[in-house]
Amino acid sequence: MPTISMFYGILILMYFYDNKKHSRPHIHAEYGEYVSSIAIDDGVVLSGELPRGKMKLVQAWIEIHREELLANWKLAIAGEPVYKIDPLK
Repeated sequence: MPTISMFYGILILMYFYDNKKHSRPHIHAEYGEYVSSIAIDDGVVLSGELPRGKMKLVQAWIEIHREELLANWKLAIAGEPVYKIDPLK
């Protein structure tokens, strides 16, 4: 499960072959004991939770990097290496 970005204590991960449980393209975000899966196309929370402020940061980051995330999603579900994406600044 590669970490594709990290900002403000939030890890953003994308798992290989991860299109079975949530068929929608998504990322995984971790912050302390919080874990969440978030759709790339519209930022909807698919499972889990993050503190409200951290979730807003992740959703803003997704919006900024949507094209890169979708490109990484195609690589990840094929089991290929994904690329790092710039953190939120």
